[in-house]
Amino acid sequence: MGGNWIRREKHSCGGFVMAVAAVIFSCILIGVTGQDGQTMTAEEKSKIRDQILEMFDHAYNSYMDYAYPADELMPLSCRGRVRGLEPNRGDIDDSLGKFSLTLIDSLDTLVLLNKLDEFEEAVKKTVQDVRFDNDIVVSVFETNIRVLGGLLGAHVMADVLKQRGERMQWYRDELLHMAKELGYRLLPAFNTTSGLPYPRVNLRYGVVNPLSRTGTESDTCTACAGTMILEFAALSQLSGDPIFEEHARKAMDVLWEKRQRGSDLVGTVINIHNGDWVRRDSGVGAGIDSYYEYLMKAYILLGDKVYLDRFNTHYSAIMKYISQPPLLLNVHMHNPTVNVRSWMDSLLAFFPGLQVLRGDLKPAIETHEMLYQVTKRHNFLPEAFTTEFRVHWGQHPLRPEFAESTYFLYKATGDPYYLKVGQSIVEKLNTHARVPCGFAAVQDVRTGTHEDRMDSFFLAEMFKYLYLLFSEKSQLPINIDDYIFTTEAHLLPVSLSTTQPSCHTNNTEPQAHEDDLFSYSCPSAQTLFPNNPTFAKTIRDSYKYLTGLGRTQQPSPVRGIELPLHDTGLEPVEFLKSMGISLTPLTELVSASLSSASQDSQKGVFKLKLVAEVSQTPEHEEVVPLIVQLISPPFLGRTVLTAGPAKFGMDLTKQEHGVKGSIVKSVPYTACGPIENAVEITGHIALALRGDCMFAAKARRLQEAGATGVIFIDHREGSSSAETPLFQMVGDGEPTDDITVPLVFLFSKEGATLSAALQEHHNVDVLLLPKEKQLGKEKPEKLNIKFRIAKEEFAEGEIESTTIQLVLEQSETDTEGASLTGKNQDTCSSPQKDPESSP
Repeated sequence: MGGNWIRREKHSCGGFVMAVAAVIFSCILIGVTGQDGQTMTAEEKSKIRDQILEMFDHAYNSYMDYAYPADELMPLSCRGRVRGLEPNRGDIDDSLGKFSLTLIDSLDTLVLLNKLDEFEEAVKKTVQDVRFDNDIVVSVFETNIRVLGGLLGAHVMADVLKQRGERMQWYRDELLHMAKELGYRLLPAFNTTSGLPYPRVNLRYGVVNPLSRTGTESDTCTACAGTMILEFAALSQLSGDPIFEEHARKAMDVLWEKRQRGSDLVGTVINIHNGDWVRRDSGVGAGIDSYYEYLMKAYILLGDKVYLDRFNTHYSAIMKYISQPPLLLNVHMHNPTVNVRSWMDSLLAFFPGLQVLRGDLKPAIETHEMLYQVTKRHNFLPEAFTTEFRVHWGQHPLRPEFAESTYFLYKATGDPYYLKVGQSIVEKLNTHARVPCGFAAVQDVRTGTHEDRMDSFFLAEMFKYLYLLFSEKSQLPINIDDYIFTTEAHLLPVSLSTTQPSCHTNNTEPQAHEDDLFSYSCPSAQTLFPNNPTFAKTIRDSYKYLTGLGRTQQPSPVRGIELPLHDTGLEPVEFLKSMGISLTPLTELVSASLSSASQDSQKGVFKLKLVAEVSQTPEHEEVVPLIVQLISPPFLGRTVLTAGPAKFGMDLTKQEHGVKGSIVKSVPYTACGPIENAVEITGHIALALRGDCMFAAKARRLQEAGATGVIFIDHREGSSSAETPLFQMVGDGEPTDDITVPLVFLFSKEGATLSAALQEHHNVDVLLLPKEKQLGKEKPEKLNIKFRIAKEEFAEGEIESTTIQLVLEQSETDTEGASLTGKNQDTCSSPQKDPESSP
C-alpha cells in the first residue's frame, strides 16, 4: 500500500463504505520479515498444514463417530456428553443445550479447511436433527458466541458456496432461519430494568416463566453482557429485524455508562438490575476480555465510530494501568495503581491479537513472547500462572487464544519466528493432548494428566488459526480479509455494514481522550520500525529468559548473591532448604525504625548470614558422556544419541556391556504421578519427560513400576548436546541409595529422534553405555561455592533468633573459618549438576 499511514475515516451512520472498514485487516498485512535465524520453506509449511488437517479429522471424526448428536465428546470415555446423564460440572455445563453444540461450532471451520463435502453433509445434519425448543437452561453468552455465531458463520459460508454454483444449490437459508429462532429464544434474557441481560435463559420458557428454573440471578460478567453485538447485529442485518442489534447495543451502552470515570476502566461483575459493580477488579482476561474485543470489532463490522472511540478510551486506560510489560495485571477500577492479584489467567492471551488489530505491535510482541516462554516451561498455558510464571491453576482445556495471537502477529510481521511458535503448538497438542478418541484437555500441566473433555471451541477456533497460520491466501476457499472473526472465530463478512445503517440512535458520546498514532490510523511497520527488519526479534530478545524469574524487584539495600541454579526452575528457597539451610523472611527482621515503604521493598527477600568462599576445585569431577544406541532394526547401532549421566542410580561406567532393553513411554509422561502403565513398563527402559518434579522422584516411581532403566528427555524446546554442555542429574536432597536402575538424560533434539523412532517402529531396543573417552581432552575448570554458618551478633535488648544472612565478602589470604563443616555444607558445581523441579 502506498504511504506510511492509512486513515480510518470517521463514519456517520449513513456514509459507511465497506472498503474502509476492511482497511484494518488489509493493513495488518503490511509486514516485514524478522531475522531470528529461523525460516520455513513452502514444503515445510505444507507438511505442517497437512498435519493440522489430519489432527482436525481425528478430532472431528471422533466427535461424529462417538458423540454425535450429543453436545460434546468425552475423549477418554469415547462417548458423548449429554447434559443430565453425566455428573454436573457446574457453570461449565451451561454451554450444553442438547443442540449438537460441537457440530454447529465446527461448521465454518470445515469450509475454511477446504472440507466442502463434509460441510454440506454437516449442514444437512444440522437442519434435519437440531432443535432449539428444549426445556433446558443455558448460558446466554456461550449460546450466543458458539451456537448463534456458528449458525451465522455457516449460513454466510453456505451462501458463498451456493452463489458460486458448485455446491449447496438446495440451500434455502435454513441456517439463517434457525439463527433467527435461537435469537428470539435468547431475547427474554434482556428483560431487565437496566438492559443488561440475565446470564442464563431457558430455551423453551425464557426467564420469568415459573417453569424456567432461572431468572433469580442478579449479576453477570462484563464480557457476558458485552459480547453480543457482533452476532446480534449480524442477525439483524441478515434477517432484517433490528430488535437483536438494539438489545445488544443497549447492553454495550450501559457498560460504557457504568465505567469508572476517573480511570475509564470497568469491573468484572455487574448487577443486571441496578448497574452497580459487584466485582471491581479490572483486567483484560476472564470476565472482561471479549467486551474490549467487541468494541473494536463492532467498529470494523458496523462502521460506527462510537465503538472505536469507546475502545480507544478503554485502551488508553489499559495501557496506563493494567499493562506492565510484558505482564497484564488486574487492578482495582477505582484505585488502578493497586494490583489486586499477583497472577494472570490464560484468557488474556487473546490480547496481543487485539493489539495487532489496533496496530500497537510492540506491546503485542512483548506479551506474546512472555506467554510463549510460559508454554515452553509448562507445555501449555495453565489456566492461571503467577507473575513469576509458576502454575497457579494447572488446568488447560485446549484454549485457542495463544494460537490466535500467534496468527495475528505473523500476519502483521511476516516473521517466520511465529511459524515456529505455531509448529510448537501443533507438536505439543499431538504429544500431550492427543488420545485415541480425539484430544483431551489437560487436567494439570504439572503432571500431564488428562481430563475427559474436548470443548467445542477447540474445533471452532484452534484449527482455524493454526491452518491459517500455515496457509497462503491462494490456498483458502475464501478471501479471509473480507471477514472478521467473532470471539469464537466464526466468520462474519465486513460487507454487512453496507446493507443497512447500523446506528439509528445513539446519544452516548465517549469521554474525550488524547488520541495517539493508532487511534484512527493503521500503522505500517516501516513507519514504526524504520529500516529495521529485525524489530520483532529485538523486542522479543528482552523476554527470552523470563521463566524462572519474577518481576523486576525494586532496588534493595540488601546485597544479594546469585547462585548457579541453572535452568531448573527450582525455587531458590527450596534449593537452599535441600542443602539444609533454613531461611527467615527479612521483613520479620527489619528494624522498627524502617519506613513501611522500605519494608515493602524487602518482601520476598530472605536474610542469610553466610561466608561464601570461592575457590578453585582441586579435584574435578568429570561428566562422563553416555550414549543411547538404537540397536534394533532398522537402526542396527547406526543411530547414537549423546546422553548425560546421573549422580545416583547404576554407574554405567562399571558395566562392561552396558544395559540393554526395549523402550516404553511412561504414562503420565512426566512420571510425576502414579504410573498408569506399569504393566507395559515392567522389564523395559522407561521414557520420561523432564519437568514438574525431581529426577529422583521420577526414578523411584518408574523403578517401583518395574522399569529396568530410565531415559529422561528435556522439555525445553531446541536444546541439544551440540549446543548445551552435558550436566549430571542430582538427587532431591534425600538419600538415593534405593535407586539402582541406570539413568540417562537426553536433550530435546536427541529425545525427539528417539520418540520419533518409537512412534514409527513401536518396538525399539536400545543400549545404554558410556561414550568412548576422548584422550588428551583437558578437563574444564570449575568453581565451588561453599557456605558456612556464622554466629549472629545481637544488640542489647534484641531477641535472639536463628537467622542467617547471605553475604559475599572479599577473602584476604585465609579468613577465619574459611572451611566448611557440618550439615549446611554443600557444593554448587559448575553448570554440570542439575537438580530438577518445575520446568
